[in-house]
Amino acid sequence: MIFLGGGAITAVRTVRAQKTMPVIGFLAGTSPGPFAAFVAAFREGLSQTGYVEGQNVAIEYRWAEDHYDRLPALAADLVERTVDLIATGSMPSALAAKHATSTIPVVFETGVDPVKTGLVSSFARPGGNLTGVCMLTAELLPKQFELLSELVHQASVIGLLVNPTSSNAERMISDVQEAAGSKGAHLDILKAATETAIDGAFAALVQLHADALVVAPDPFFVNRRGQLVALASRNSLPTIYPLREFTASGGLISYGANITAAFRLLGTYAGRVLNGEKPGDLPIQQPTTFELVINLSTAKALGLAVPQTILARADEVIE
Repeated sequence: MIFLGGGAITAVRTVRAQKTMPVIGFLAGTSPGPFAAFVAAFREGLSQTGYVEGQNVAIEYRWAEDHYDRLPALAADLVERTVDLIATGSMPSALAAKHATSTIPVVFETGVDPVKTGLVSSFARPGGNLTGVCMLTAELLPKQFELLSELVHQASVIGLLVNPTSSNAERMISDVQEAAGSKGAHLDILKAATETAIDGAFAALVQLHADALVVAPDPFFVNRRGQLVALASRNSLPTIYPLREFTASGGLISYGANITAAFRLLGTYAGRVLNGEKPGDLPIQQPTTFELVINLSTAKALGLAVPQTILARADEVIE
């Protein structure tokens, strides 16, 4: 005869009660504060599929606080807790989730080509347990360099700031070096993976007499956008960024996809998977439009006259 004591019965009931509400593990390499708007967009997308956090779905958040080496352990913790789905907010966190589980569904947002990095087998049919949204921000770097050269046409020395821990760092450097070569500009590569290193990179740019700066796409830089914009302003350095959020914070110019829309779409994908669709059958979503945003107040402070050719193409002009 098997006998369950009162405590054991309570435990069983608790497990059953917990299982009535699916649990999403949200894994990100950054910090919650600067990422709050993107998490809100994710929740909005979830709600469009019928899931509201705290009512019929629970979300467990794991933040690496810009220390990407913590991601594998955080992903393993979510797998150990047997969450129903893992949502990730960058390529490093997506790779950590992929290595942690081959059975729990994973939906990801990334700016790096997920096929070239081996995350999925194809855009149309990802296969396995992963799918998501790819903004292809890294592929836009040559275009960003071109826009910056058009805006600061006298620039002969241009810096490129990259996060050396990014899996795509070397490719991004190569792409911008090629673009700089075609313009006859000298390119200086600056690397930063910490707040202190960002300060050091800008000090180096001053020593190098850089005329302008390209900030490569990276979750860490998105997290530190306030610091980056402030340093660019303090050093009177015209800078182009990969996302509108930088320009809205006072940056000069940005060109890229809408990251808020990407996280909203990520939320709808999470809801669809919770509703029974297989992630491997859901195609990787890509943006069809890109936003060119100019901050005229910042341009004025820098003494820059924005060419009409750029203003005519701008999707948004911040006065």
